[in-house]
Amino acid sequence: MAKTKPNWAIAPIQQAVLASIFIASGVHAQQDVSLKPVVITEQRWPATADVSGFGDVPLKDLPLSATVVGQSKLLEVGARRLADIAQFDASISDAYNSPGYWDFLTVRGFVIDNRFNYRREGLPISAETSIPLENKERIEVLKGTSGIQAGTSAPGGLVNYVVKRPTSQPLRDVRLEVTGKGSVLVAADLGGRLGADQAFGYRLNAAYEDLKPHTRNLNGQRSLLALATDWRINRDATLSAELEWSRKSQPSQAGFSLLGNVLPAPVDPNLNLNNQPWSQPSEFDALTGSLRFDQSINANWRWSAQIGQQKLKTNDRLAYAYGCSSESAWDRYCADGSFDMYDFRSENEHRTQQAASLDLKGTVHTGGLVHKLRLGLQHSQVKQRFQMQTYNWVGVGNVQGSAVLTADPTLSDQSTNRDERSLELSLQDAMHWNDRFTSWLGLRHSRIARDSIRTNGSRPTAYDDSITTPWLAVSFAISPNETLYASAGQGVESQVVPNKSSQYSNPGAALPALKSRQWEVGAKGARNGLGWQVALFGITRPMTNLDACYRLGTSPCEGQYDGEAVHRGLETSVQWEQGAWRLGGSATFLDAKRQGSLLEPSSNGKEPTNVPNWVLRAQANWRISSVPGLSLHGQLTHEGQRAVLADGSITLPAWSRVDASLRYDIKLAGTPTTWTLGAENLFDKRYWKESPYQYGHVYLFPGAARTLRLAMHASF
Repeated sequence: MAKTKPNWAIAPIQQAVLASIFIASGVHAQQDVSLKPVVITEQRWPATADVSGFGDVPLKDLPLSATVVGQSKLLEVGARRLADIAQFDASISDAYNSPGYWDFLTVRGFVIDNRFNYRREGLPISAETSIPLENKERIEVLKGTSGIQAGTSAPGGLVNYVVKRPTSQPLRDVRLEVTGKGSVLVAADLGGRLGADQAFGYRLNAAYEDLKPHTRNLNGQRSLLALATDWRINRDATLSAELEWSRKSQPSQAGFSLLGNVLPAPVDPNLNLNNQPWSQPSEFDALTGSLRFDQSINANWRWSAQIGQQKLKTNDRLAYAYGCSSESAWDRYCADGSFDMYDFRSENEHRTQQAASLDLKGTVHTGGLVHKLRLGLQHSQVKQRFQMQTYNWVGVGNVQGSAVLTADPTLSDQSTNRDERSLELSLQDAMHWNDRFTSWLGLRHSRIARDSIRTNGSRPTAYDDSITTPWLAVSFAISPNETLYASAGQGVESQVVPNKSSQYSNPGAALPALKSRQWEVGAKGARNGLGWQVALFGITRPMTNLDACYRLGTSPCEGQYDGEAVHRGLETSVQWEQGAWRLGGSATFLDAKRQGSLLEPSSNGKEPTNVPNWVLRAQANWRISSVPGLSLHGQLTHEGQRAVLADGSITLPAWSRVDASLRYDIKLAGTPTTWTLGAENLFDKRYWKESPYQYGHVYLFPGAARTLRLAMHASF
């Protein structure tokens, strides 16, 4: 009997056409010796974070851990992609971050899901694309399970992009950067208000970058055009809209691997195995927008409605180095440095996501209690449409990158189209018992429905489920600036056994919802220029045998639960500012283990792959008083050893890297201007940066070679 799908469709956003703006200005360089140095700093603790789910409550008072990377930090390090924010938080590390491809992050030892763990302006989006940062005000990362903020998501963390909004004062910023072998970035940021009583606001961001990194065969281009507007209808109502178009075209860097049972020495980071004459760039086109209405009901209550849409088109291409058939080793390269090479092309991928939300927030007094309430309703719908793809063996390559092979673009492999719908109802209540003690309650109920079918119409699957995730916490303010807290919550994932009848005895079967559990206790505070936080946490995540079936070649294999992953850790962070010095740092110590696996018992008690056992990030900024406007910035990154294989038999050594930059703030013809000269990997150290086990294969990615950056930022 045919399965009836819930009719939860929502209307798409009406598209708009943006006019481009050309700005030309001439400046006669002249230093104003009377000018005081311009110093851009951020609050030691960002005021709020939307990703927390309690956006009106200061982060310093919330019983959870979150990181906010603001615009000034992104500019300071020349951040281009999400992976660049890992340098600011020791709980975040890389997870298959191949240059030229989309980003993956590990948070608290778990790879967060690019399909379900990302938000933009609070609405769900797909991160299976390249997301520009030039029009982002900040990036927020919630650490831990996210069942109270998201219906289904992997444990570890939740990422929210917040776009730049109209400014109250006129803004005319221009940014020019040169990096690598001559990559050039030009960006403009314009903002202000117009009309009677300044009722209309705008923020326009435009950027273009010609990509020429040190890595060979990796040249490309990217573009961005984004507009955010608002209309202050009256004192109590605001209508906001924003639209973003972006495009990136760049080949991706193919990963290296083990050579038989040997971990090779770090390779030349400028070598790219995706260097065949027929290698093509991957292309990422994106159009994303949202519309939001905010209305105050009275002094205690307000409501908001928001709708958003994301349209992605991708051409995913790679000269794909994978496995060693001559040694029947499919998860690594041959002992002599050779490997099987495939021509992979997945053209014309389309991903469309629509989401809508309705929120009501307010304050209720009952007896001696003060309730800060939030009631939310959210709907989302995802459509993924693919074509037949190319995945053809074309010969044998080698780690020297010297083999020249013949392309085979024949369409040979079916893909899978997917539809997903969710309807979520959430309730949050912060109960203030007195000035010091607060209890927190969160509850989210989700209805999900998912369908898939192969591109040739075969192997259809469909399932739906209803799940509820609770979250409880208490906090105690030992002073107005220091807080103790404890929390416990859940997160939910849903998985379907792959449609591969040759491998699984129950292909396409939906597994019961996987509920992760987390507890966390911590303390945070800020006083006299010092901000600090410490958190102790534990996460237990049910695991399936789906990857192990494929990795071990077990057939037939019944897809099912197979033990769990238990991650316990300690996170610390501190920021200090006094006089000419600004210091900061964070450290994470992680004890992560696999347990209870029946299919792969050798992994029990072992650390997960590509997860460092401890991480340290440290930053220092010194304003040089003898040269007004000049400051020196240094950064140290250290990541401990990590497992390369699930049985722990091969590990990646610990590594450290130093980055540095000089910043000079001056006025040129009355225009505040900032010059930055930076060096990533200052000492040009060779090391393996990460070892992701991805797509059934061990990969090794080298740390980038020393890269210089010269940037100019002017505010007219």
